[in-house]
Amino acid sequence: MDPITTLLNEGNPAIAVVGATDNTTKYGSIIYRDLKAKGYRVYPVNPGRDEVDGDTAYPDIGDLPVTPDIVNIVVPPHETLRVLQRAAELGIENVWVQPGAEDEAVLDYLEAGSFAYLARACIMVQARVKAAQ
Repeated sequence: MDPITTLLNEGNPAIAVVGATDNTTKYGSIIYRDLKAKGYRVYPVNPGRDEVDGDTAYPDIGDLPVTPDIVNIVVPPHETLRVLQRAAELGIENVWVQPGAEDEAVLDYLEAGSFAYLARACIMVQARVKAAQ
């Protein structure tokens, strides 16, 4: 098992969901609610929203009240690059790039950087229901 999946399923990671939204037709909504329902500590990141699912939303990963253990990215590839650059500035290494949030430029940036990452795999498939903590 890769280190990010291990952290996801054996730790109690703080997960930033970049692109979280209340638009229930978008994966940013589906993923955020799925992880939350499974008991993960999730933080919505969306500069266009004050709240997601009743939770305070943050405009940038640097604005979160905790440093996320995993940044899950659910935005178009050109925005993914910006998020990855911000993660690198903040020293955040664990990133999960959802299918559709990547393109060749994103994958090249990930390979050239010091990220531990997963791409082209959905976090909802790997995430297990967390036991009561």
